[in-house]
Amino acid sequence: MKIIKKIGVVIVLIFLIAQFFGPEKNEGDLASVETFIAETNPPADVRKILETTCYDCHSSKTNYPWYNTITPVNFWLADHVKDGKKHFNFSTWSAYSLKKKEHKMDELHEEVAEKKMPLDSYTWTHGDANLTQDQIDAVVTWAKKVQADYKQQLNAK
Repeated sequence: MKIIKKIGVVIVLIFLIAQFFGPEKNEGDLASVETFIAETNPPADVRKILETTCYDCHSSKTNYPWYNTITPVNFWLADHVKDGKKHFNFSTWSAYSLKKKEHKMDELHEEVAEKKMPLDSYTWTHGDANLTQDQIDAVVTWAKKVQADYKQQLNAK
């Protein structure tokens, strides 16, 4: 019993010390998505959906929940954001080629239509990110139109 108690104390101490360390936060600003907004011109309802369901993981600005202050949760969240930005980053839209923009819009409407995005792990703690079918349809319709516009531009070249 004595060894179990010592192991427990060591684990608690490690956990407490770990709270002083954390990953770098994704704390840019939403001005970085202005190029994307200006170029793709989402309707107001879609723009709001993007703000509440996408930007935390797919832009340079994350609104962190209270539990982000707890290690190791903060490392898990940082990894989610890093991975999300790797796949699609609204903040770096201007650096994407026309072909990549067309492809990203294709991915966006497919992921949303198939209910793969937003992730379940995100919607569990962000109730406003649970999209209704009408919201899904609005995002998909808009994204398909934007993708078609990019495709047309590519074909014109």
